[in-house]
Formats: sequence, C-alpha cells, structure tokens
Amino acid sequence: MLELNTQLIGKKIIYFKKIDSTNEYAKRIAAHEEEGTIIVADVQETGYGRKFRTWASPQGGLWMSTILKPNTTPEHIIKLVFLGALAVVETLERLGIEGKIKWPNDVLVNEKKICGILVEGSFSEKDVYYIVLGIGMNVNNPLPQELVNSSTSLREVLGVKIPIIEVFKILVERLEHWYREFLAAKDTLILQKWRENAILRREVKIITEDKTLSGKALDIDEFGALILELEDGRKKRILYGDVSLRLK
Repeated sequence: MLELNTQLIGKKIIYFKKIDSTNEYAKRIAAHEEEGTIIVADVQETGYGRKFRTWASPQGGLWMSTILKPNTTPEHIIKLVFLGALAVVETLERLGIEGKIKWPNDVLVNEKKICGILVEGSFSEKDVYYIVLGIGMNVNNPLPQELVNSSTSLREVLGVKIPIIEVFKILVERLEHWYREFLAAKDTLILQKWRENAILRREVKIITEDKTLSGKALDIDEFGALILELEDGRKKRILYGDVSLRLK
C-alpha cells in the first residue's frame, strides 16, 4: 500500500507497465472517472508534450496524469499548469534540489529541463468538463543523446538512484495541497508562489511559428500570461500556448 496522505488526488490509481500515453488514456476515461484518479506508467510508447512534441518516456522516469474536474472557467486553466509546477518544485526541494520554473510549463534544475507539465481537457467557452494534468519527470531514466545538454534527471543531479515511489508520494501530496488552494480560489497565492520560483527578470527569446521576439520576461498577469518587455521598451502580453520560451 502506498499510504498516501491525501483525500482526493490519488484516491484511485491506475497503473500500467507500458502504455501509449498516460494523458491519452486519461482523456479516454475522464468523462466517467472520478476526480483525482491518477494514471501512471513505467513506460510511455508515444509520450508527448506541448504541441505534441515527442517526450521520451523510458523505464525509470515518472510518467503520470491526474484527472481533475474543477468548477472553473477556461481562462483559469493555466493556473493548473502553475500549481503542477509548484508541486514539482516542492518535491525537488524535499530531495535537496533547487528547481526553477520556466514559463509556461517546464521545471529546470541548473537550467536543464527535469520535468514537463501538460494540461489538456474538455471545455467550452464558459465551462470546464474535465482536465488532465500530465507530469513527466526524469528520475532514474536515461536521457536521449540529443537532449543531454538541455535536460537532466534526479539521478544525474544527486549521483544516486532515487526510489521512484517516494518521489511519486511526495509529488501527489504536494499536488493535493496546491489543488485544494486552487479550489479555495486562492489564485493570488498560487501566482505569487509561482513568481517566487520562476525564471523572471531575464533576457529571453520567444519563438512563435512565424517570428522570434527578444526581450525581458518581466512578470505574469492575473491570468498567467507572460509580460515581455521588448528591446524597444514596449510591453507585450504573451498568451499561453502561443510560444516557446528559450533561455539565452
């Protein structure tokens, strides 16, 4: 038994040795599944991140998706990405590692990606029917050769193999904490804690489909959009999903 110290997140856990994608499976069952259900797998064969970019998910990593059904509206969905990132940062902190959040959905250690967060779901213009919060964390898994300079893992950082079940338990408990804050409408607290742990006041490049913007990542607004100060001094609001953020 895992003996999770939670009442909602992880009340039900569906485990696979191998699956196509925990997010895809979660979306297939979410409409009829209870809130807080977690799908976790040892291996994802077709894991993906934002814009369906391939996410290598071999044995040794933590690949999980959580079904959420908050009574909220679509403009607040990005805050679920933020609370996922906070849960990851606090999990790393418990392991003696400092993590930093890169807007909108990555957690870095020593400026290398250790975790990605992906929120998908079903919603209309006014209503949210369900959300799938996917978290992929490099724990003991090998990194693809092409990513060794930009990614890292817990094992690489700490120099030892980490019991993945312990990482899972800490992460689920921190997810429960921050999701309950979200349900209690403590948006301001979530955004402030995100700012405290985020990479801000840095020169960045924002890459869109048709152009590249350079400037300083100043802050986020009340909806989680990034406020970018362009090189000519103008400020531009960057919406979640429009861009990728690259550190110089």
